[in-house]
Amino acid sequence: MDYVSALVPPVVMAALFIAVVRVIVKTQGGAAKTKEDAAVDAALAHADGVRQASAGPDA
Repeated sequence: MDYVSALVPPVVMAALFIAVVRVIVKTQGGAAKTKEDAAVDAALAHADGVRQASAGPDA
């Protein structure tokens, strides 16, 4: 029975890893992709605006 207790943790970790990868793959794209892309674009635009404002008009 020692071999069962030795194999259970790796099997459980492998199953959880596969589940995480499947969730990541399934959530790529779809309806949420447009919203996520818009949020990233807004954050980048805001960061660019802050960077330009801190540089001042002489830059």
